[in-house]
Amino acid sequence: MLDFWEETFPVRFKDVDPSDRLTLAAAFDYFQEAAINHAEQLGVGRGAMAQTGQVWILSRISAILERRPAYRERITVRSWPSGWEKLFALREYDIRDASNTPVARGSGGWLILDREKRRPLRPQPVMEPLPLNRDLDAFPGGAAALETRNGLSKTGERRALYSDIDYNGHVNNTRYIQWIQDILEPEMLEQASRMRMDINYLGEVKGGEVTELWTALLGSSHIAFEGRRRSGGQAVFRAELRAAL
Repeated sequence: MLDFWEETFPVRFKDVDPSDRLTLAAAFDYFQEAAINHAEQLGVGRGAMAQTGQVWILSRISAILERRPAYRERITVRSWPSGWEKLFALREYDIRDASNTPVARGSGGWLILDREKRRPLRPQPVMEPLPLNRDLDAFPGGAAALETRNGLSKTGERRALYSDIDYNGHVNNTRYIQWIQDILEPEMLEQASRMRMDINYLGEVKGGEVTELWTALLGSSHIAFEGRRRSGGQAVFRAELRAAL
């Protein structure tokens, strides 16, 4: 049983922007793949969970991209479980460069849902046999819980299409990061050297549903986002981005 999952590969062409550096959405993609691969190795992957009528759902994640690796730069993506807190199964992430220096760090809180009832289950029965790694926090303090911000204004909307939907039948968690990127000024993202993203997933969005995207500028390069169902106005995600040149 591996305490850590670790993969080394070059930054891919599809994962950089015109600055020739890793995008925030790509970093979240790498984190997701590492978590899925490690769960499979630990015996709690998609197939094993399906046999017991359970499914993993990411509920919240916070990550800092300290430096944006360039195209073809070799990086190592790591992930490991770190116990549980209330209903959250906790997982840490980092990305390291060739000198073993962390260039990205993150922490996520996953829920284990009853697949049919879509209700959260206690994580202890699944998590107790796994490595705890409780003293190995890549992102001290864990994933942030976000409250709605004042002064939000509607910036756009997105219909959930085929390429947004994953195995679980809803918009994949990383697609929300791409939606956020797409409503920002490209120059801000291209010029940013350091970024932090906190995101909470509050409700499932199914194919064909329309999500309104609301934003508020909280400070210099600090932006709040909220996705709301066009029918009913219920919040389906909240996020905050901090970027530095």
